[in-house]
Amino acid sequence: MESEGGFGMKNHFVRTAAKGLIVGGTMLVPGVSGGTMAMILGIYDRLVTSVSSFMKHKRASFLFLALFSLGGITGMLVFANPLLVLIEKYPMPTLYFFLGAVAGGIPVILRQAQIERFSWKVPFYTSLGVLLILLFSKLPMGTFQAEADSGVMKVLLLSAVGFVAAVGLVLPGISVSYLLLLMGQYDITMKAISDFDLFILIPLAIGVLLGIVLTTKALERAMKRYPQTTYLMIFGFVAGSVVEVFPGVPVGMGLPLCLGLLAAGFCLIRLLSRQEIKS
Repeated sequence: MESEGGFGMKNHFVRTAAKGLIVGGTMLVPGVSGGTMAMILGIYDRLVTSVSSFMKHKRASFLFLALFSLGGITGMLVFANPLLVLIEKYPMPTLYFFLGAVAGGIPVILRQAQIERFSWKVPFYTSLGVLLILLFSKLPMGTFQAEADSGVMKVLLLSAVGFVAAVGLVLPGISVSYLLLLMGQYDITMKAISDFDLFILIPLAIGVLLGIVLTTKALERAMKRYPQTTYLMIFGFVAGSVVEVFPGVPVGMGLPLCLGLLAAGFCLIRLLSRQEIKS
């Protein structure tokens, strides 16, 4: 008979992989941030700590990151294109589901901020986070477009693109897909994922890994030294991303459908968040 501890451990592994699946499946959807999804799923802090302090807890960090990455890669390969099709054909209902999911994760973020009493810091740093995301979103597509024909320069370019994209993976509210669009690499990346083109994916992956390691180390320091300020700005990042993806108010029969999906997204994330707290 399997012990309760063993069952609980397996359940934890399944949840980690499932959350990676969700993050991976959604982070290439334009306007949706992988960092935001990790935050609202309650797995964000563990990701940052596992990467930045990997050498202190090698076995536990490796197992956690391997499970999450396996789920993330599977989500990218299996769900990224279907989600993009849904966004294209049914943009409003799909985005309302994502909005509900973000709303369901807000209590998690505010709990991390440890707000014991209201002060000027709450509106100031939240507004600052919102402002930074809104300013970033106003940059025109292709602002940082770069091209390379072949050889070493192409590898370096793709690694640099991966490094920049890592910012969108680590920081909530910043969409990886939007960063790729700014650099003129979105279509190339999506095609490489669809075709499993390793000549493009490997240099990208190297840049992403390097960017994640450096960014998470800086972020972990900020979380430890200035936890309230950091989480309030993260809350602002998330709020700013909601403003950017808000598709408008539905009309006619679309209204009950959108509201139903909004509620479904909210309830799903709240359920996952409670399971994370219990564990």
